[in-house]
Amino acid sequence: MMEPSLRKALVLLAAALLLLPALAAAQTPIPGVNITVGQANSPDQVATTLQIIVLLTVLTLAPAILVMTTSFTRLVIILAFIRQALGTQQSPPNQVLVGLALFLTFFIMEPVWSDINANAFQPYMNQRLSQAQALERAGQPLKQFMQRFVREKDLALFVRISNIPRPRNIDEVPFHVLVPAFIISELKTAFQIGFILYVPFLVVDLVVASVLMAMGMMMLPPIMISLPIKLMLFVLVDGWNLIIGSLVEGYFAR
Repeated sequence: MMEPSLRKALVLLAAALLLLPALAAAQTPIPGVNITVGQANSPDQVATTLQIIVLLTVLTLAPAILVMTTSFTRLVIILAFIRQALGTQQSPPNQVLVGLALFLTFFIMEPVWSDINANAFQPYMNQRLSQAQALERAGQPLKQFMQRFVREKDLALFVRISNIPRPRNIDEVPFHVLVPAFIISELKTAFQIGFILYVPFLVVDLVVASVLMAMGMMMLPPIMISLPIKLMLFVLVDGWNLIIGSLVEGYFAR
């Protein structure tokens, strides 16, 4: 059993260690941010508060906007197909695939975001545009990007479901109709490319399985032989360079 004096000393030491961060933080004042509901003296105060709430709402939706209105969806699905076709289980890990898809998205979308920054964000920060005008200008480059890759069939589907008047051209398609059509178009394109990438690896698996069956080695899992062969072929043809280069160039070719 621990002596009472030793136990008391350990308790005091633990309490001191817990209080050290609080004491250190107390030396430097930390600014606080409060959103309170009170009596407004003018309509401008109410409008400013509502703008802050809308901005916070948009920030919470930023990941969904990044994923669904950019090239991220197609890239991450194709990279997942490549890993599954290779049969390497969790290598590369999910963090690597998502990070690679994210940085490739930044690279592909850089002209669009530069346009938004130059024609919408900077004029708004310099008070040359109102908030409504800035949002309208910011949506145009993003809308033009999605228009390049949306399929007419998917677009017609959501136009019909939404019961809106038939647009005379793609520029008249509302944003809320264009986004879901763009998403399912990207999904179909990603699955088509994934199937094409999957076929060569499937052929290797079939050949290896047939050879093992012919040799009577039925107890040996074919994946143990086909995995090194697929990795060797993928490295010899510089697979990552070919696949990533083709994916990125596909967005700049149109």
